Formats: sequence, structure tokens, C-alpha cells
Amino acid sequence: MREKAYLRQRYASILCSVGLVCLICGAATLSPLLTLLAWPGEAANAMAFVYPAAALCGLGGLLLTLRRHAARDQLSVQEGGVIVCLSWLVVVLFSAWPFIATEGLTFSQAVFESMSGWTTTGLSVVDVEKAARTTLLWRSVIQLLGGAGLAIIMMSAILGPAGVGVSSAEGRGDQLVPNVKRSARLVLIMYAGYAAAGTLAYRIAGMTWFDAVNHAFAAVSTGGFSTRAASIGYWDSPLIEAVTVPLMILGNLSFVTAWFLWRGRMRTVVRNGEVRIFALLVPIAATGVFFLTCVSLYPHLGKAFRVAVFETVSALTTTGFSTVGYGNWNAFGMTVLIGLMLVGGGTCSTAGGIKQFRVHALWRALAFEIRRMAAPTNAVMDNSLWEGERRVFLDDGQVRQTAVFVFLYMALFTLGVLLLCACGFSLENSLFEFASSLGTVGLSIGVTSPDMPGSALWAETLAMFMGRLEFLVVVASLFKLGRDACNFLGGDGSRHGRSA
Repeated sequence: MREKAYLRQRYASILCSVGLVCLICGAATLSPLLTLLAWPGEAANAMAFVYPAAALCGLGGLLLTLRRHAARDQLSVQEGGVIVCLSWLVVVLFSAWPFIATEGLTFSQAVFESMSGWTTTGLSVVDVEKAARTTLLWRSVIQLLGGAGLAIIMMSAILGPAGVGVSSAEGRGDQLVPNVKRSARLVLIMYAGYAAAGTLAYRIAGMTWFDAVNHAFAAVSTGGFSTRAASIGYWDSPLIEAVTVPLMILGNLSFVTAWFLWRGRMRTVVRNGEVRIFALLVPIAATGVFFLTCVSLYPHLGKAFRVAVFETVSALTTTGFSTVGYGNWNAFGMTVLIGLMLVGGGTCSTAGGIKQFRVHALWRALAFEIRRMAAPTNAVMDNSLWEGERRVFLDDGQVRQTAVFVFLYMALFTLGVLLLCACGFSLENSLFEFASSLGTVGLSIGVTSPDMPGSALWAETLAMFMGRLEFLVVVASLFKLGRDACNFLGGDGSRHGRSA
């Protein structure tokens, strides 16, 4: 009975945290109704947001009644993973409701659209040229919230036992300051500042206020949802592209690195491995795409240069905005974009992918092994890199964990590509589209559409979910959830010796 009582306390804490997320997201679900002030003709869509908001708030309030039974001590990373998994699944399902009610999407399509928004992917099955403005704003709002992360939103609201466990499960283990709640609030302040500055800049560059708000939300969250079918290419404006690129780069930066940038600690920023990887990959990739793909497609060198820079930055930051279609691109350009989408953005940022820190760590490990093999047998060497202001020494365990993550990531990518190929899509298109899904990028070559097979749609939905979260932590948390269920139903054992 001791173990059952212990599990009741732990899961009361877990469900309370899920309840708080439901309350916050329930309130956010009402935000698209602000569009009715400017477009009252869409008032018929109001209940499509009121009903799920009420349901989320009701569920959240019910779960918060478990607070008196909750554990008082810190939750583990695995328990944080359980909170993240449950929160994301509940919120994604309720966020699909407006898409069904306003746009007539099927359940599978609505869940896909919702998952694409919350994971800041940007792949879409909505006809944005015909969609209601309430729907368009809702897509942008969930991308903004998804970029911040449910963990950050929750920790900024309360102090509680959830601690850094939920943050680690979302891939945001690093904190700006030692205090978790203050760190989360600083992240939200920076994030809101990006969005406000982006909105104003887009308006000055020539967008309407509505387009400016939506694109600023999508840019800083590296989400990529657009109010136009042609995305940023609709405006064909160097000025709008010049606004978008810095916003994508800011979204790509780790919040810790961005914090040092805000404080003017340029030396710390410059020696960061992720910044160096980004500064190396973008010029090389853009130069290659410019000379070997764009020059032959776009007659004006200025246009070719803009396309090369914009598309490579969009792919590497996993934003997913585009200025051109890719139907006439050659294999070189497509391969470069696929590679950049797989690498992805910064750790503890709004971006997805394998993450630049892991690529940098593996590169340093490779360079260290080569130096070690070439050095005298009695030579003493260290394998280190800079993480913020700390010099971190990589040990074999960290390198092994990184290599395992990359292996699992690429294995999942291969399985997804094979599934899309089995659905009748070409290998090139399958590679591109699934790299975009798993990396939460949002660039598309036309595979993702309302008419795609259901199995392919659900495969991309699962890929976005797994790609957004730290799936090693999430998988371990799901195992814990199953093990705890068996222990609760199975007997009277003591919790002694069992991991929390």
C-alpha cells in the first residue's frame, strides 16, 4: 500500500501541472476572438473557440483540485516528461477543435494542423487564401505559444514541484539565471520583445497589421505559418525578407545565448559552438545554392542571391518560410536544404532538428579522436567546448548519449521516408518532406496536402511530436508511465529501490 500511496502523491502533482497548462491554454484559446473587433462578420466562428476554451478551463480546474494530495518535493526528469507528454496531447487535441468547426477539416487533418502549430513546424493542410481570419490568427497564436514551450509557460506562472523536469523534457534544460521561475519569465520577456519588434518592423516594411502580427509570431517561434499561400514570396520584397532573416536567426539562438547577446556579452556569444556552426554553415550552403542552383533559375543576380540566403537560413533555423517554390530546383539545392533541416537550430531555442550543439559536440569528438591518435602515447589532451560562460569537458558518456540520439533520429527519419515512399511519393520528395516534418521546419515540396493518404498524414504528425520534444526523455517517461501503472494495479510492494 505504501507504493500506491506514493504513486498517488506523485501523479497528483503531475496532473496538477497538466491542469495548470490546460487553464493557461484555455485562456489563450479565446485570443482569436480579438479579430472580431475588426471583422465582426466572423462572429459565427466565436463558439468554435469558446467551447474548447471552456472545456480546457474546466478540465484544468478539475485537475487542480488534486493539489491537496500532491507531493511537495521536486519531480524527476522522467516525471517532467510525463507532464509534457500529457500536456501536449491534451492541448493538441483541444486545439484541433477550431479547425474542425471553422474550416471543416477532418479529425486527422485538424490534429495535424494543431500539432504543426504547437510544434512550430508550419506544414499546413488549410487553404489560407479562403480561411477565416480567426483561424489564421489561431494558427499563429499556437505557434507563438509552442515556441515558448508549455514548460516555460507553466514555470513562469508558478513555483512548484515540477521544477526543471518539464523543462528538460522539452529540450530546455539550461536556465538564464539560477532561479527557475525568474529564468522562465526572462525567456518570455525576451520572446515577447522579439514578437513586438517584429510586428512593428513588418508593418513599416509594408505588411498590413494583421499580416505583420501573424508573420512576427511565426518568425520568432521559427514556425512558418503564413497568411499567404506563397508565404513571404507573396510580397517579393527585399525589405520584408530583410526583416524576416534576423527574426529567424533570433528564434534559432539558444535563449541562453540570446540573453548574453542582450547583455552585450559578445565574447561569450562569439565563442559559442552553435553560433560558430551557424556562421560556418549558412555562408557555405548559401554560396553553393547560389552558384549551383539559383543562378540558372533566376535571371537577376540580386534575386538569386536573396533566394539562396533566405532559403538556407529558413531551413537551418527550421522556420519554414519560403520565397519561391522548389519544383524546379535541382538535386544539389534540394540536398543542401534536406541537410540543413536535419541539422536544425540551437539547443534551448524555438527551433527543431538534431540541434547545432549536438553536431558541434560530435565534430569536436571526431577532431579529438584524430588528434589523440596522432599524438604521442604519453600526451595529455582535453576535449572541451564552451557552453555559455562555462567551459564544458566532454566525456565518453556525453559523446555516447549524443551519438545515440543522432542514431535514433536518423533511424526514425529513415523509417518515415520509407513510409512516404510506400504511399507512392518519390524518394526525393519523401526525403525532403519527412526531413521537414521531423525537424519541425515546414518547408514543403507539395507532398503535404489535404489529399495525402491518412497513414502519411499521421506519420508526419507523429514525426512533428517526436521532433519537437526530447524524445529520449519522452520515451523513458512513457516507459515510466507504463511501469507505474503496472505497479499501481499489481500489488502492495514498497517503493524502496524504485526510481521516481
